[in-house]
Amino acid sequence: MVDSKYDSKKSKTANSKNDPQINQMWGGQFSSAPAELLAKINVSVGFDKQLYRQDIQGSVAHAKMLARQKIISESDVNAIIDGLNDILKEIESGDFIFRTDLEDVHMNIESALKERIGEAAGRLHTARSRNDQVATDFRLYVRDALDAFDGALKAFQYALLKRAEEHIGTLMPGFTHLQVAQPVTLGHHLMAYVEMIGRDRSRIQDARKRLNESPLGAAALAGTSFPIDRDFTARELGFDRPMVNSLDAVASRDFALEFLSAAAIAGVHLSRLAEEMVNWSSVQFGFIRFSDGWSTGSSIMPQKRNPDAAELVRGKSGRLFGNLMSLLATMKALPLAYNKDMQEDKEPVFDTVETLMICVQAMTGMVLDFAVNKEGMEEAASEAYANATDLADWLVKELKLPFRDAHHITAKLVKLATGKGKKLEELSLKEMQTIEPKISKDVMSVLSTINSVKSRVSFGGTAPENVRKAIAEAKKHYLK
Repeated sequence: MVDSKYDSKKSKTANSKNDPQINQMWGGQFSSAPAELLAKINVSVGFDKQLYRQDIQGSVAHAKMLARQKIISESDVNAIIDGLNDILKEIESGDFIFRTDLEDVHMNIESALKERIGEAAGRLHTARSRNDQVATDFRLYVRDALDAFDGALKAFQYALLKRAEEHIGTLMPGFTHLQVAQPVTLGHHLMAYVEMIGRDRSRIQDARKRLNESPLGAAALAGTSFPIDRDFTARELGFDRPMVNSLDAVASRDFALEFLSAAAIAGVHLSRLAEEMVNWSSVQFGFIRFSDGWSTGSSIMPQKRNPDAAELVRGKSGRLFGNLMSLLATMKALPLAYNKDMQEDKEPVFDTVETLMICVQAMTGMVLDFAVNKEGMEEAASEAYANATDLADWLVKELKLPFRDAHHITAKLVKLATGKGKKLEELSLKEMQTIEPKISKDVMSVLSTINSVKSRVSFGGTAPENVRKAIAEAKKHYLK
């Protein structure tokens, strides 16, 4: 028995002058419209209309299956598919009007279909719920995004490889703690990012494999009594298989979380390179220079050339992290199966798709753009006693000293050179011998920056020949 107090509350709402209309798609038991604020918080069409293509794609597959299983007639399925194709064209031409009173993209398309083909449109939702419908649409959307990002990151790797190949032998300082550590080559440095982006692509490809199961046919949460063929719809939509549990099918958003996680990690890599570009392009470093196309000026300081694109990539990485945290927080305490909280899954993903794509494309453009100050880089590579480790290694190899003793002797030699305002290689043999009498003139051969770099022949090291081989392998592995 229904308590009459609920009826009285409904009548008050119904009498409100500004009430929205009752939604005809689900309002059968309702005698009044939802409160204005409920309607406002409930509506999602403002952002989920981005799923229109995937929604129509899923509906076409579902309709074909219903006809194949003789749940609806051939005439109905033909009308449905023709009507959906017409709606798709209208949306893409910009002529379709999305109505907020219909809540979301799914109801907007279904309502438009009913206006076009009449009663047959109502049969499309047979054996389907908005729960499995939206889960399917969203998986298709994220799958499309994963494919797009794999392609964009591949193009970024190509740009990095191109510049690395140009600078296989270009010397530069390698840093730890942002202090000059040992000389490396710019080619080797850029190849580090090729590998990072390779792992990003691997995460994306791996996430796609787990994502590629179809929720369609799970209905609201428990499946359906209609004799549907979930394998057919899975194949039609390019999924590997249907999801095996109907509750999981409508309740899971880990595919979106995996995408956001992979995007956030990629954002870390982009941000790190962006930070280096900001440093390298500064007057203090003077390693690279961006063209006018990738630089901005100042409203008050006419001499300024600001690396704003790199700074924005660095800044936008924070949004990628926030979007991941947002969806994790939304999902962490939801009971099975579907809950309206899950409407909040779309905006973080949509924002990440837009943000990450522009960041990847901007970084690709900047990598291909910057000019390199080879002389400045090479000079910096020889500063701050970057060849000290080479000297310590020579003491170990030639004088058979324990490394810790060699380290101690080298530190004393650095102190001596610092006191005299000299580089290590500028010390005379006699000066070196005041610290370690056994040092011979042969030590000078390892103290040049180029020889230091050439000596790093261990696998993964910075020796130019290593870098050349690494580039060749990366091209075969990543650009195939």
